[in-house]
Amino acid sequence: QVHLMESGGGLVQPGGSLKLSCAVSGSIAIFGAVGWFRQALGKEREFVGTFTWSGDMTYYADSVMGRFTISRDDAKNTVYLQMNSLKPDDTAVYYCAAATRPLPYPSSSQGRKYEFWGQGTQVTVSS
Repeated sequence: QVHLMESGGGLVQPGGSLKLSCAVSGSIAIFGAVGWFRQALGKEREFVGTFTWSGDMTYYADSVMGRFTISRDDAKNTVYLQMNSLKPDDTAVYYCAAATRPLPYPSSSQGRKYEFWGQGTQVTVSS
């Protein structure tokens, strides 16, 4: 059984930074893609970004392009989401998700394509 656990959320002022972690109980090498999604209160879940092992590609939603960066540490079985220049609109519960099969973009932007999900971590951007 695969488990994903996010951490690193919290309260940050606009313009600040946070780095979220997604720890995997097992080797991340079995995954074809790891994605980050978020869901704000009263809104639908939305795609944030994804990393695909096929070609080592990353893709981001337009709303976070240039501000968020996905990286990974295979030795630690962890995927990260570095978030800079945070805005109040970035306030949401952030989830990481993993798929065991390769997910080419734009399929990797669709949450229903992922098999495993973490429990989420709250990010609040407010002064």
